[in-house]
Amino acid sequence: MTAAPLAHTTVVIAGSPFRAIWAPEDGVVRAGGFDTEFDPGHRLLRERLSASAPELSLRGLDDRPDDEHPIAGALRAYAAGRLDAIDGIRVSQPETEFRGGVRRALRRVRAGEHVTYTGLAERAGRPDAVRAAASACATNLIGLIVPCHRILRRDGGVGGYLFGADLKRRLLQHEGAPAPSAAGAQRRR
Repeated sequence: MTAAPLAHTTVVIAGSPFRAIWAPEDGVVRAGGFDTEFDPGHRLLRERLSASAPELSLRGLDDRPDDEHPIAGALRAYAAGRLDAIDGIRVSQPETEFRGGVRRALRRVRAGEHVTYTGLAERAGRPDAVRAAASACATNLIGLIVPCHRILRRDGGVGGYLFGADLKRRLLQHEGAPAPSAAGAQRRR
């Protein structure tokens, strides 16, 4: 028996289309990302899903988005300002034990809050693993829901973000977080 295609929805959040992709049999999000100048048409999102979970990627996407699924409703609620609406969305992505710990720590960073990469490593239980914590953010396949956009550089700068620093700033603004430092914003991580 062939598995059903993956379900998906796209919701405009902070001015950019966000696509969530999930397995219809369990409603667990496997990938999520923004359609931006850095990833037009969610091409990079599909490529990253294919590289990290080829068996899922081979299922393809359903021809029609599922805009009635509770995941779509939670994303629309978040976009409308109910910032905790995405907290209950279940996620799964390939990960090592440490990266899994970092991503669980990311999900505990509340909307309107931000921490540094150093603080994230501490929250994940490995304060000396700052670069590894940053790498876990960089390889996060479920942007927004696993909120790597809430992590800033130690100097207060916005740091890197797969979907661009401008979108990271807009997401932080949407969530009511203090603005990242202008001085650190010019340098890349």
